[in-house]
Amino acid sequence: MKTEEDLVRHVLLALSIMAAAWSSAPPADAQPGAPYPNKPLRFVVPFPPGGGTDLIARTVGQRLTETWGQAVVIDNRPGAGTNIGTELVAKAPPDGYTLLLASFGHAANISLYKNLPFHPLTSFEMVTLVATSPNLLVVHPSVPAKSVKELIALAKASPGKLNYASFGGGTSAHLAGELFKILAGVDLVHVPYKGSGPSLAATIGGEVQVLFSTILSGLRQVEAGKLRGLAVTSAKRLQALPNIPTVAETVPGFESGPWYGVMVAAKTPRAIVEKLNQGIVAILRRPDVKETFTREGAEVHGSTPEELRSFVKAQIERWAKVVRQAKIRVD
Repeated sequence: MKTEEDLVRHVLLALSIMAAAWSSAPPADAQPGAPYPNKPLRFVVPFPPGGGTDLIARTVGQRLTETWGQAVVIDNRPGAGTNIGTELVAKAPPDGYTLLLASFGHAANISLYKNLPFHPLTSFEMVTLVATSPNLLVVHPSVPAKSVKELIALAKASPGKLNYASFGGGTSAHLAGELFKILAGVDLVHVPYKGSGPSLAATIGGEVQVLFSTILSGLRQVEAGKLRGLAVTSAKRLQALPNIPTVAETVPGFESGPWYGVMVAAKTPRAIVEKLNQGIVAILRRPDVKETFTREGAEVHGSTPEELRSFVKAQIERWAKVVRQAKIRVD
């Protein structure tokens, strides 16, 4: 006859066997042997919720969910200049279920940080270049410059007297300012802030005079009369803003701004990379998606994996020169 202690022992044994079975079983939504994707995907965004990068990820993720019938969960992992979220994807299983929305810092950080735990090219398989978006060069209304040419003349007349804000060390606003200093031959003082919002508020408040703002937030303040817009940082004028000149029209060779590309961990099977590429590129060709991105001041692309790899390589080389010449370090 079994004692109460024996019964307890048998119950605990049964529960441990059941727990082991559950832990080793695939998720309920995964179907072994079924074509990819057969379970939810995680889309890592190395920024806080609510910004332009987040909007792009959610727009693409929602359409992928509709197309493939599998949830695409947005996972915001900000910190360390995008390195936290990027490392997470670099070390994820190479099965195509963890995606990264890489951006400007992905190419610049290898020159800014001494010991990255991943490589921007070799640690990833490229999927597609989603979009590019310029910064908007704005000044406080008290600055007596109504064009890039006048801003350069003002800066040369008073070296070190004008300050420019950035979203933080190593961000697109910071490196755009350093590139401008190099190509225009001017001396501006860098003042970093913790994010695009604080840097914009500081410029509106007159704490600093110059900012390479995000296109959307900067344009809103220009339209409200709180800032003066001088130029966009793209190589060509934006289709949505044809009356705003480019910096390059005054400073030849100047081009800067955020970009957005989808990547997965290195060694992800080519067939999965191609399916992701085809699915995302088809989404980017949709008129409603193009309209959404255009409103944000972004130009839609939709490249091949090889084109994205070439693009990232060129970005790495471009910003490495600026970082070396400006002697920038953020760690």
